[in-house]
Amino acid sequence: MKKLMYLIVTFLVTTINAQSLVGAWETMVTDENGREMKIAVILSDKYQVATWYDDKTGEFIATNGGTWVLNGATVTEVVEFDTRDSSRVGSTVSFDIQLEENKITVVESGDVFKRIDDGSPGALSGAWLMSGRKRNGEIQERNTDRPRKTMKILSGTRFQWIAYNTETKRFMGTGGGTYTTVDGKYTENIEFFSRDNSRVGAALEFNYEMKEGRWHHSGKSSKGQPMYEIWSVRER
Repeated sequence: MKKLMYLIVTFLVTTINAQSLVGAWETMVTDENGREMKIAVILSDKYQVATWYDDKTGEFIATNGGTWVLNGATVTEVVEFDTRDSSRVGSTVSFDIQLEENKITVVESGDVFKRIDDGSPGALSGAWLMSGRKRNGEIQERNTDRPRKTMKILSGTRFQWIAYNTETKRFMGTGGGTYTTVDGKYTENIEFFSRDNSRVGAALEFNYEMKEGRWHHSGKSSKGQPMYEIWSVRER
């Protein structure tokens, strides 16, 4: 019985700790050339993404992410994509943090991240995989278990999509910024876009609705083309 109680308490503490990190975090750092960069981090309950970009120009610099767990004060990540070093894909990395109210300090680097949100108020917080598109009036399903993935991670106020392949370690693109969900309208405000800096500053409005647990997303792409996407909650 004591062992069972210990396991239950350990599970509850771990769950509470993990949930306390869920949301969006950011900090400002300066590189070796004196350039100031923003690091924006989004954590869902299982997946995370960290992105470096020029906060003034929107120039994309780097991104990495994958799965994460918190054990005590140690965060352990399994890397699924890394634009700076693709050889890290599939590897496990760990680092210690100090967690205070609305602040995370990474012990090794000394970087201090402030909380932007806790997973609210946006209605779409979590990790999603593109699971289908509508073309010519017909739904075309996509297998989300394959190595080639398009994932979107959202906190309560921030979003980021990432296209990558865990098998080939190839990275295809990413974009992100802030978002809102109001009266069936999902609006993205683009702060960085790896493929085209000219998209930075654009606001894109889409229709969205939940059908049988899946997010149906329709409107026009950043290129002005009609689109209808279906996203499913990422389970693994």
